Amino acid sequence: MKPLDSLPACSILLLAGGRGQRMGGQDKGLLDWRDRPLIAHLHERVRPLTDDLIISCNRNADRYAAFADHLVHDTDADFPGPMAGILAGLAQAAHAMLLVLPCDVPAVDPALLQLMRATAATQPDRPLMIRQGEFWEPLLCVIPTHHLAAFQRAWQAGERSPRQVMLQLGAQALQCPAGDPRLANLNTPDLLHD
Repeated sequence: MKPLDSLPACSILLLAGGRGQRMGGQDKGLLDWRDRPLIAHLHERVRPLTDDLIISCNRNADRYAAFADHLVHDTDADFPGPMAGILAGLAQAAHAMLLVLPCDVPAVDPALLQLMRATAATQPDRPLMIRQGEFWEPLLCVIPTHHLAAFQRAWQAGERSPRQVMLQLGAQALQCPAGDPRLANLNTPDLLHD
């Protein structure tokens, strides 16, 4: 694996634009875990990796601004889902690769982030998605930004699944074991307080 400082530059997108349905409508990225907002944990992990940190948020922009170089929001109203955030991030990204993470995976570690970047760099024309056991994790991915047009076409055709678009683009898998604690998704109040 290449040392971190020899990897191509990447933009990083943190997805925090959801409706927060499983959190009673609260803005998930701003909820506390271990005495800090979830977004602060992700910011701490990814800030050393990029000079182009983007957060997709649809509310509380003033609070998210402290954690990002750029904020983006969905062009469609009513929280259309993560595909909209990814589209906005791809359009904003300054570098040829966009690493995407949801705001509710605060245990993701530097080793996994480096492995995602290094693996994506081996096939720079193909998206990379984490695969945990038998399941794709499409919101933990690296997307070459030249695929923006393909994502836009898919969106215009009614596709709302980033996984489907990336599979159609020949996505490569980064295999992680089932139950990998680094991928723990803290998306309910109970999980936040464990």
